[in-house]
Amino acid sequence: MAEIITITDADDPRLHDYTGLTDVELRRRREPAEGLFIAEGEKVIRRAKQAGYEMRSMLLSAKWVDVMRDVIDEVPAPVYAIQPDLAERVTGYHVHRGALASMQRKPLPEPAELLAGARRVAVMEAVNDHTNIGAIFRSAAALGMDAVLLSPDCADPLYRRSVKVSMGAVFSVPYARLEAWPRGLEAVREAGFKLLALTPAEKATAMDEAAPHRLDRVALMLGAEGEGLSTQALRAADEWVRIPMAHGVDSLNVGAAAAVAFYAVTAGRPEA
Repeated sequence: MAEIITITDADDPRLHDYTGLTDVELRRRREPAEGLFIAEGEKVIRRAKQAGYEMRSMLLSAKWVDVMRDVIDEVPAPVYAIQPDLAERVTGYHVHRGALASMQRKPLPEPAELLAGARRVAVMEAVNDHTNIGAIFRSAAALGMDAVLLSPDCADPLYRRSVKVSMGAVFSVPYARLEAWPRGLEAVREAGFKLLALTPAEKATAMDEAAPHRLDRVALMLGAEGEGLSTQALRAADEWVRIPMAHGVDSLNVGAAAAVAFYAVTAGRPEA
């Protein structure tokens, strides 16, 4: 059973994991280096725990202690009970959900390990908006994608905003980083995947015509909001595919486009 500790000092060193959560650059440096990430809200904390992430500590406002009692009883990590105004001073924002947990990261698997057992993979290049990362992971989990591969400059899926937007789906879909970009895409192709680059370019094949759901192994490549996939990534693809647009709309937000494309890729997928 965890120990419940009431804290009244915002400078208490035991709250170090939770300080400055709104400082994106600080957290980008600190969290991977210190091997932690922050789960926010009851559902997300529970999903992180269920996914096998070790809890370092919890930060709860008083009314959430009873709600999280079963987790407190199961986990040996300390629980820090603090007032909402103090939580805001520590984290830098009003903690609406009243519950935060600092979780220990796991080592990332190697791309080859993920590819070996996958048929439908999402590949992201330079998607550095945490909201988009979270939305894409949520769609990937809901629509049956098997894994996600990230270019070196993609945002951290375990950053608090990404985890929150994904509703914990980042814990459901395994992911890895392709350290060599775009050379790492060749390993994806060698593993038997057809590389499909999602782009609004007119010369791209309409998704229905490409019929990716009929392919045995598909890697769907997604680029950053606005810029899309780089020239190098497009050149590395086996085929360009697009989602047909109407009413003069030229493209969708990458999160929305990913959801549409994931459905097209996974619908009627081959049986295992």
